[in-house]
Amino acid sequence: MAESGLILASRSPRRAALLKQAGFRFQIMTRPVNEENVSGLSPREHVQQLSRRKAEAVFQHMKSGTVIGADTIVHIGGRILGKPLDAEEAFGMLSLLSGRTHQVYTGLTLQEAGGVSISRTVCTDVTFRNLSEWEIKAYIDTGGPMDKAGAYGIQERACIFVSDIQGCYYNVVGFPLSEFMNMLKQIWDEEKIRRHLF
Repeated sequence: MAESGLILASRSPRRAALLKQAGFRFQIMTRPVNEENVSGLSPREHVQQLSRRKAEAVFQHMKSGTVIGADTIVHIGGRILGKPLDAEEAFGMLSLLSGRTHQVYTGLTLQEAGGVSISRTVCTDVTFRNLSEWEIKAYIDTGGPMDKAGAYGIQERACIFVSDIQGCYYNVVGFPLSEFMNMLKQIWDEEKIRRHLF
């Protein structure tokens, strides 16, 4: 695809799948990003900062196009939960989420030529029912938690953990499609959107 189109700066198979599901045509390109020096920020600032870094890192290697940067975290009780390092950490995260409401934040950044850059953050409230220890361990044994913020994927087996959701479901999967479309309409005209979507 020509460089004038959409470039997703993410290796997340879920983000790519959602963009494809919505009908967008895009390519994937990633670059290493420093994810440190974000301590002390609010959850909203945290994901926006990292989404900007991801978009900018890829855009530096592009002549044109619109780069999409995204970052998702789970937040509960003042703690930010990223991807678990091992099964023990996954167990701790899921135990913490059990029977409680947490927030899922995704930061989105669109970066393109001419210094155009816009960032937004979407937040969704998710409530888990009370989980038994064997349920948590059985889910961990599937390998499902290991590459996901907060140690769960709502679109997979962990769907049975969720008793309530307030806000964008796709945000919890990792890419809030409706907000993305709102952002794209700010920088692309109708004709360009049609060429890459319909």
